[in-house]
Formats: sequence, C-alpha cells, structure tokens
Amino acid sequence: MVRNTYTSVVTIERYIIEQERLHPQATGALSGILQDLALAAKMIASKVRLAGLVDVLGEHGTENVQGESQKKLDVISNDIIVKAMDHGGRLCAMASEEEEGIIPIPEQFRRGNYVLLFDPLDGSSNIDVNVPVGTIFSVLRRVTKGNGVGTLADMLQSGYKQVAAGYVVYGSSTMMVYTTGQGAHGFTLDPSIGEFLLSHPDIKTPEQGRYLSVNEAYEQHWEDNVRQLIRRYRGMDGKREAMNVRYIGSLVADFHRNLLGGGLFAYPANAKSPTGKLRLLYECNPLAFICEQAGGLAIDGHQRILDIQPTHLHQRSPYFIGSKADVAIAAEMLASS
Repeated sequence: MVRNTYTSVVTIERYIIEQERLHPQATGALSGILQDLALAAKMIASKVRLAGLVDVLGEHGTENVQGESQKKLDVISNDIIVKAMDHGGRLCAMASEEEEGIIPIPEQFRRGNYVLLFDPLDGSSNIDVNVPVGTIFSVLRRVTKGNGVGTLADMLQSGYKQVAAGYVVYGSSTMMVYTTGQGAHGFTLDPSIGEFLLSHPDIKTPEQGRYLSVNEAYEQHWEDNVRQLIRRYRGMDGKREAMNVRYIGSLVADFHRNLLGGGLFAYPANAKSPTGKLRLLYECNPLAFICEQAGGLAIDGHQRILDIQPTHLHQRSPYFIGSKADVAIAAEMLASS
C-alpha cells in the first residue's frame, strides 16, 4: 500500500535526523543541539502552563544585565536551557540575554564546536496576564581553534553565519519553528504524547502582509521619516491600502502571527532608545534568519540585519522584519535618514 508521506506522523526528532541524512559529512552535533533545545522547550512549556497555579508568576527581585526587572519565569527558563545544554559535549560556550557575560561549559564536560545564544523567555513582562511568550535561540559554529573555552570572537559573528536559529511560542498551543538554512519548519507540541509534531513544513510568508505590529506610544519620540513610514503602512497618505494594526508587545507572538499571515514588525530607534531596543544577537539575528528562509526580509532601517557585524554581546538594533514588500517600503523611506 502506498502511503501519503504528507499525512504521516513526523516528530521533530525524526525530522532532524532525516535532514541530517541529507548531509553525509554531518557529525550529528547540530542535530543533538536542536533535540536538546526541543527538550528544554517542553520543560519551559510545562512551567508556563502552570503559571497562576504554582509560584512562578511575579517579580524575581533581581535585574538582568539590561537593567530590567526579572520575572521568576525568566530565571527558571534561563536555568532550564543552561542545564539542558551544558553537558552534551556539543557547545563550547553559551550567552543569554539574562546574563552579562559568556556562560562557560563546566570543566567536567567535554566542549564542542558550537556556541548557543538565547533569549530564554521573550515577552515575560506579559506572563502575569496570560499573553503568549517565547524562547529564541541562535547557533553559530566556533571560529577559535581547538576545543577550549568559547570566546567573544565565537559569539560576535554576523547573523548570516548562523548555522541554525529558531523560536518557541508558548500560547494556545506550544510551537517550535527552526531553520538550518534549508527552509523554515514548524512543529506543534502534542501534550498528550509529549512530542513536537511537524505541522507547518516549509513556511512561506506572504510577499505583502496584512498586519502592522508597532508600539505607537513612541510616536512622539520617532524621527519624522519614521512617522511618515508608519502613516504609509496605515494608509494615511493614500499611497497604499491600510494594514491592520496588531501589537501584542511580545516579539515572538507578534513575529509568529506576521510570519504565517504576512505583515511587518517594527521597533524603530527613538529619542529614548537611539540605537534601538531589541538585542541583535538574541532576538534580531535568529528571527531574521528564519524570516529570510521563509521569503521575508529584516533590516535595521538601512542595512540587512544579517550583515551587521556585532561589537558586543548585548548590542541593540532598530528592527523592521516581515514580508519582503513591506520591508522594502521601510528601506526606501528611511534611506535618506
């Protein structure tokens, strides 16, 4: 009997292994990293589902390196990822949005040829009111020689050098989307069996989108050309059909909706954040990699996000990401600034 392969059950582990087989030179290390990240995502999802029932809501009483108040789930999620990833022998170092410096691999564990950068719980300020939150990750191949401790040089690479990137959205369902440069693929967690199942193969974002995600409370702090750009998206200058404004305030949730439905997420620089607010290594680069693999684009207003050479771990950037035609408008209208 001939079976339709598109209706077969494909777990994320099976999919990762099948993709690995397409590359005879693969060592399996990257596959192992992705599988460990999927496990960490399941563990975080279980904590998010219990929010309000156990003591994981509210402030932790500490600040992260950005000077932002940490939620309890920020700290819990950060610890889950570190402990899930530090012993596999595949990484030489990690870095987190929640920690100031490099997270070393403990001396008792073997070190590998990759580094992991991650935002453990993006949008966590919304967790107390049951708004979707997410995890974002980026994987780079180390550039330093040998098998020693990872260095800043291994971390500070342009986004186009990423070998894998992904995000997990914890919402009405838990979904993991990742890319290794062979398209963007989505997996939905079936809680009854505890497995991520392939639900969105080869995601393609529409060329032009319906949704505009931007925090217009900052309009008074924008430069004039940014104000004109947002007016264009809203159809207020008569030069295009108005986009629907949908802003959750959780980057992963806004990006996920726009990736599937088409649209643009914008976080321009403003007088309060002249270099932008979003973190290049932990947020901008990984989502840009996914977006481009889905046929979209991401820029900082002047150049492609993935071409930026980072200079420090917690570097920030203005951000315009989404459907290619919509991002092209931003590139055109902001070119003169």
